[in-house]
Amino acid sequence: MNPSDPNELPLASTGGCGDGCACGADTEEDAYLECGLDPSLAALLLDSGLDPVEVEDIANVAIQEDLAGGVDVTTVATIPEDAVATADFTAREAGVVAGLRVAEAVLSIVCTDEFEVERHVEDGDRVEADQKLLSVTTRTRDLLTAERSALNLLCRMSGIASATRAWADALDGTKAEVRDTRKTTPGLRSLEKFAVRCGGGVNHRMSLSDAALVKDNHVVAAGGVAQAFQAVRERFPEVPIEVEVDTLHQLREVVDAGADLILLDNFTPDECEEAVALVAGRAALEASGRLTLGNAKAYADTGVDYLAVGALTHSSPILDIGLDLRAAE
Repeated sequence: MNPSDPNELPLASTGGCGDGCACGADTEEDAYLECGLDPSLAALLLDSGLDPVEVEDIANVAIQEDLAGGVDVTTVATIPEDAVATADFTAREAGVVAGLRVAEAVLSIVCTDEFEVERHVEDGDRVEADQKLLSVTTRTRDLLTAERSALNLLCRMSGIASATRAWADALDGTKAEVRDTRKTTPGLRSLEKFAVRCGGGVNHRMSLSDAALVKDNHVVAAGGVAQAFQAVRERFPEVPIEVEVDTLHQLREVVDAGADLILLDNFTPDECEEAVALVAGRAALEASGRLTLGNAKAYADTGVDYLAVGALTHSSPILDIGLDLRAAE
């Protein structure tokens, strides 16, 4: 095994997160002890924009939920303790893969011995049915105990990436990009938004605090769309502000007020085209509502900058991926 080869690395069940980790440790050594993941795996997670500490926490929750304080009774009863095997994570259908390193993190939590991983593809790659994605060799008991938790996350993330890629392909040749929303599974937002990026989409705000989005209820409470915008600008002058509008009249108000980004809620393609002409580049425009893969190109051709698609994270079906066990070589 060549440890410098990123496609063939030994991964231990303990380690750490390295530079840039958000765990709050004072030193790199402290971070390794705090995070518990192998340093090479943690570095890959960081490079992809994921927090190793958060990924480890999610993996722990998934495993703890599956074991419920006990053991995998079927596996313990049927598999000798010292048995070793190789598990191939294999696509059952074509799509875009996302979450391979997250699946490795689940294995890292479960595996009591060092395990060997061979990476056949990377997150964001298009894959075909029956294509191997990842091969892992370690104790058979650990592979089977980790199987469902690893697949739950990997299939979910790959489903989102695959759906996003379909939208990105539909927008090819236009300047518009498909963008997600905050309609995510509680506790899995960072993973689901990572999957959107793997599929060729871009992320909306990650939380309520990193950007403002003035919606209809804010407008009602503030007494008007321009008033709501000004209130946010005065209170948080450095925060990007997006404003949702329902009419061209509201659009004129918020453009004149200086909005950075404007959400065109339930506008038709013709209305979006009018909005693009009215704004004339003074703000970015995002179409939302009424959007389907069938009309995505029509909306993109109006000149808007983004198409907001909440379904990417709240309604995408999983990508079918399975785990096939074979004798270790």
